[in-house]
Amino acid sequence: MSVKVTRDEVIAFRLEAQNLNRRLDERLLVAATGVCGTQNSPPGSALIALNARVSDVTREAVDTAISEDKSLLQSWSMRGAPFFFPASDLPVFTTGVLPPTEDGRRHLILGVEASLEKLEMSLAEVVDRTRDTIGSVLSGRRLTVNDLGAEIAEQIAHELPKKKRADWEREGPYAKGQPLGDGVVHFCLRVLTLQKVICFAPRDGNKAPFVLLDEWLDTDVPDVAPEDARAELLRRYLHAYGPSTRGDFASWLGVRAREGEAWWELLTEEMTEVDFARKTWVLTEDLDALQSPPTPAGIRLLPPRDPYTQGRDRETIIDKQFHRDVFKTVGEPGTILVDGRIVGTWRARKKGKKLHMSVAAFDPLSAHSKKTVEAEAEKVASLRGVTAGEVDVEFC
Repeated sequence: MSVKVTRDEVIAFRLEAQNLNRRLDERLLVAATGVCGTQNSPPGSALIALNARVSDVTREAVDTAISEDKSLLQSWSMRGAPFFFPASDLPVFTTGVLPPTEDGRRHLILGVEASLEKLEMSLAEVVDRTRDTIGSVLSGRRLTVNDLGAEIAEQIAHELPKKKRADWEREGPYAKGQPLGDGVVHFCLRVLTLQKVICFAPRDGNKAPFVLLDEWLDTDVPDVAPEDARAELLRRYLHAYGPSTRGDFASWLGVRAREGEAWWELLTEEMTEVDFARKTWVLTEDLDALQSPPTPAGIRLLPPRDPYTQGRDRETIIDKQFHRDVFKTVGEPGTILVDGRIVGTWRARKKGKKLHMSVAAFDPLSAHSKKTVEAEAEKVASLRGVTAGEVDVEFC
């Protein structure tokens, strides 16, 4: 007979697992990203997510971890999105994400199928050509995706038969004036990040350049078997989002439900079935924590696509109004977490030297909650380069 848990227990368990009950010491900044990765789209959202979990986060500390210590990496990962994670966990969030089959990889980078059919090329073939070319193009350089894709595509074009080259160089469906081959190479670069060939260098203004991974890191990357990396990624997921299902995990990862079996079947011996309105599973080692989690406390401003709101059962586990107001609107807002509940949304924009934040609560906030939200807004502002006292918070 499976264990039965309540919605409150699940919420409390996930908040504790994701370090949203109390902020970690600033020395654990890098480790905090390793719980389940920290998405950085839109750019800058990872900083705000870390601020919700770690004390005294600064842009300078994150920049140091990326550029000097190189203990923190940014790379495309789950759902083909850019994530921060510890460099020591590189195999988990790259090898562990990469589907073992061609069909799985095509689904992870949705949008390339029709172009490959037109070119009469498999994804594996174009990935191999891109990998064989990238060293000569990127070595010793930092290039944006557009520049890198264009140079690689040009070199590949010279190796193709005449008819295929004509299709390769013809304008494609991805951007006006962009050759089809350039666009296809962009998709392949996502696969190369998961094959540990490239990663993001620190941002240069609005640009996010790529570098060769082996030139960027000062230490060798551990060679972890794909099965071990996938198993560890699933452990991280279940610890952060359990109890959960195969389908929800596959959606979080960015693959079809049937393809998620390549991960799920690796961990069946480590899971316990849980009755949470449906059949779900949790890591057996987390069962006690799930049944007796600490009471959620504290107020946080979470960014768009914060790890906590990326659970695929969010309409049930968080709030239906939250799901409607956040995921059914154009331009996803941030969310306000009060004592374990999403109670509203926030949006912010810079106007000159000031940051204007608009807060829309589902129900009226207490005076204490408003004061704390204003204090949290000051922290968000500092991460956006706004000086103290230059924040205007409007409660709608």
